[in-house]
Amino acid sequence: MKSFSTFVSWALLLIIMGAGKLSAQHSPEDLLLQHYRPKSIYKVPYTDVKKPCCPVIDMHSHAYATTPDEVKLWVNIMDSLGIEKVVILSMATGVRFDSIMELYGAYPDRFIVYCGLDYSKYGTAEFPSSAIKELERCYRKGARGVGELGDKGLGELYSWPRPAYGLHIDDPLLKPIYEKCADLNMPVNIHVAEPYWFYLPMDSTNDGLMNAWKWRIDVSNPDNRDYDALINSLENVVRDNPRTTFIAAHYANLNHDLERLGRMLDKYPNLYADISARYAEQSNIPRYMRNFFMKYQHKLLYGTDMGFDISMYRLTFRILETADEHFYFTDLFNYHWALNGWEIPKNILRKVYYENAVNIINK
Repeated sequence: MKSFSTFVSWALLLIIMGAGKLSAQHSPEDLLLQHYRPKSIYKVPYTDVKKPCCPVIDMHSHAYATTPDEVKLWVNIMDSLGIEKVVILSMATGVRFDSIMELYGAYPDRFIVYCGLDYSKYGTAEFPSSAIKELERCYRKGARGVGELGDKGLGELYSWPRPAYGLHIDDPLLKPIYEKCADLNMPVNIHVAEPYWFYLPMDSTNDGLMNAWKWRIDVSNPDNRDYDALINSLENVVRDNPRTTFIAAHYANLNHDLERLGRMLDKYPNLYADISARYAEQSNIPRYMRNFFMKYQHKLLYGTDMGFDISMYRLTFRILETADEHFYFTDLFNYHWALNGWEIPKNILRKVYYENAVNIINK
């Protein structure tokens, strides 16, 4: 009986402590940033965008569906939304690429699959010839582009079965591969760096802190190329390979300095930028974004990079198409600022959603 009463006492103590903890989280003095979930109180227009204003090609997605049933579900969602095609950036070669190609190849009119680069012989005399041979094999299997290549400072990390740390995208070793991509009309999607918040001090001055903390870059690592060097590497590779079409993923992660991206888009006919996975980063500057889209309407490509949930797609349409203000989607984006629609004109959206992608696909 004594042991039972002891158990009850401990249980009550734990409940009281838990209640105190919950109460403390609701106190401004003790509230943790990760628990902050603001809700807008503004009585302003809400637009539920069921379908986009124009046909859509999603130029940046991945092999999120892993079974035939999931791929079929994705196609059904595409049908319901008016999405004609989705580009699957497999980042893979060899048997993994083959399995992805087989899975999505069941719907050849709906999915365009890109391959990765084969770095398995990097560091030997066989590279880059070995990578070109595998690129040609993937092309024969159905690959129609390359990517997403990725360098966040340490070198090429986005390719299965092996990354190539120490090999950066502007390395002369890769030039013959880019030339082969041009010969095969295979665009190259490249992710360089990360949003600038990820490089800044992780303190009270960083307004993207919550997301930046999760994805922060180790700027103290001497092997890491710094942010500016990574952006310069993108410009180098675009400049030095004018026959090859390059797509800078996520606005080239120049989210805080789109004028720098604009200068590259102005200068290089072979460079485009996809807008994927950076909706939150840009939604706090809606008027600027509208003007940017108007100026670079021929160079921007719609993309998502956030799965294939129907609510995700509709949120992107809402941001692009409407003038809605001050709404939150913290759980998807992990930032704590309010989102705003950009109200891009329909004639411009038709290019971003569809026509610019068609021009690349049909080259």
